[in-house]
Parts: sequence; C-alpha cells; structure tokens
Amino acid sequence: MSWVFWAFLSAVFAAMTALLAKVGVANIDSNLATAIRTTVIVLFTWAIAIGLEKHNGLAEIGRTSWIFLILSGICTGLSWLCYFRALQLGPASSVAPIDKLSVVFVVLGAWLFLGEKLTLLKVGGVSLIAIGAVILALA
Repeated sequence: MSWVFWAFLSAVFAAMTALLAKVGVANIDSNLATAIRTTVIVLFTWAIAIGLEKHNGLAEIGRTSWIFLILSGICTGLSWLCYFRALQLGPASSVAPIDKLSVVFVVLGAWLFLGEKLTLLKVGGVSLIAIGAVILALA
C-alpha cells in the first residue's frame, strides 16, 4: 500500500480523534485528558511494536535519530496539550481547521530546512489550505 493510503487513513483517524476528544474533554481538565490519551497511545503503540517484534531494533537506533525523535515527541506533546485546550474552549469544527494549518507549516519547513522543492502548484495548494482554514474557523 502506498503512502497516499496511509496518509488518508491518518486523516480519517485524526478526524475521529477530534470528534471523540471534543466529547471526552468536555467535563475534565484538558491537561488530564491529554495525559489519559497519551497513556493509551503509549500502551497501544508499544503493544504493536512488541507484537510485531520491532522492539528488537532499539539497540540499532543512532544518536541523531534519538535526538530528533525525542524533540518530535516533545513537540507532539505540546501540540496535543494545546489542541485539547483549544477543543475544550472552542468548537471542533473551528479548532480542527486551524490545527491543519500545520500542513502549511510543514510544506514551508520542508522547503526551508529539508530542501524539498516548492512549486507554484504547492504554493497555490498551501494558500488554499490557509484561506480555507481561516474561513472554516471564522464561519
């Protein structure tokens, strides 16, 4: 299966996450809700890694990978804390589009820091995403 299939599934599960989290965070502290969600994710992903016997590769991970994965994890945690707080305060139909501005930031970051090509078509696409996110958030 191609990356497009997995990316589409990611989008579907992200949508489900927003809807389920909006209900789940309604009557509890958003930080506690994030901690509960994160615990489930940790247990779930380790169960998959161990079940597929991928945990054996831990010793082969290099220092650079560790550093960047740890930094990515910190950013993920910060993102989730902010996302759950936003869901607690605002409508899911407005919070999720603003959260998806991350697509715009990824495209720009990939161009600036990873040397990925920034075409006129990509600029148009990220512009539409940005405009759409703002329209949806304000609607």
